[in-house]
Amino acid sequence: MKNYSFFVLLLLVSFSGLSQIKGVVKDSITGMPIPYVTISVENENFGTTSEENGEFAIHVSGKSRNLVFSALGFERKTVGISKIAEVKLKPTAFQLEEIVILKRYETRQKEIGRSENQIQQAFDNAPRIDIKFFPYLPAYKKTKFLKQVGIVTDSKIDDATFKIHIYSVDANGYPGEELLDKDFIVSVDKGVSKTKFNLMKFNLRIPKQGVFIGFEKLMIAKNKVEKTIADPNTKGTQTQITYYPMMLYDNVKRDFGFTFMNGKWIRTTNQDPDNPSDKIQIYEPAITLILTN
Repeated sequence: MKNYSFFVLLLLVSFSGLSQIKGVVKDSITGMPIPYVTISVENENFGTTSEENGEFAIHVSGKSRNLVFSALGFERKTVGISKIAEVKLKPTAFQLEEIVILKRYETRQKEIGRSENQIQQAFDNAPRIDIKFFPYLPAYKKTKFLKQVGIVTDSKIDDATFKIHIYSVDANGYPGEELLDKDFIVSVDKGVSKTKFNLMKFNLRIPKQGVFIGFEKLMIAKNKVEKTIADPNTKGTQTQITYYPMMLYDNVKRDFGFTFMNGKWIRTTNQDPDNPSDKIQIYEPAITLILTN
């Protein structure tokens, strides 16, 4: 196993001045609970994820007014915090396209997106989706199918669970429609490892506009580890919360970067008016793709 450099940003949580509210998310048609819904406090960098039974608990401040609920296969919904005891999301009506099954040989494969500049970070104050863009190149013509996605993680617990997202590219270069019609939930074991997850069952080809691959940490009870630490300044204690697994990121220069937070995509670009074409330094998830024929 390769040695990796780790730089960890941990969240020290103090819940003073915050109140906890609870609720459950359900399908508006079937009434069934919806697991792993991304729940964000509107206009604040804080949130959570619903559990497998659809239930959630979130701390909010006196300024908090609304929560934003996002889940693949359902319409996004904004709900006032006084009305979150039972939130019902409306399923999205998918327009089914004609399915064409192409013969796959799997006699060739190509791994793309590798990098040697990897550090570890933990962003634990709110759900977010960090993505990496894979442009299409003519060299991929003979290996156009998405075979596997490789992700390097570090976890202190077994069965740490997270989501993998696959997005098309829209006309403006933003992440477009998800190429999957349901959540792709995966898990990793304890330790540092590069895990490859099979994509062949989805029968996906890399689009000629390129593809975005995303990683979403789930802020659920089974992924959470709490540790009480002493504060040398106040002589009191603080709770350090970490959600596993941690993801490795590359520190790279790009024209732009995207992060999904608070129910929307945030695009980061160079703000220097004197050098608008200069690239920016961003943290990009260390994800690789394996293509096959």
